[in-house]
Amino acid sequence: MMKRVTWFVGGAVAGVAGAGYAKRKVKETASQLAPVNVAKVAFAKVRDRGADVADAVRDGREAMRAKEAELRARLTGSAEIVEAFEPDDLVLVDGHRVEPAKVVVLRPARDEHSGPRRHSRRSHRGA
Repeated sequence: MMKRVTWFVGGAVAGVAGAGYAKRKVKETASQLAPVNVAKVAFAKVRDRGADVADAVRDGREAMRAKEAELRARLTGSAEIVEAFEPDDLVLVDGHRVEPAKVVVLRPARDEHSGPRRHSRRSHRGA
């Protein structure tokens, strides 16, 4: 008889504890799913993604400007492209280490005709 009472009391305690735990979890989940909290979480995620998109656009524009400067220098002959880095060279750009393979250095070309070039009107229409 004592064995049955012990198991009954143990089961009752476990049932009460389990029900209390389940009730607490249901309340936590319900509060997280409240419209105000869902809106806050969604707004935070959109704001973070918006910042990521803005950073990506900014990086893309910087890369575009750098490539455009390189292409203009090649086109006008106003600079020479130097690609003579060794793989173990230490290259710093604005104080940050970068891989030598990702750097293009533009140096003024030493040319007797380094003055401004004349352009036709047609070349200025697209700009």
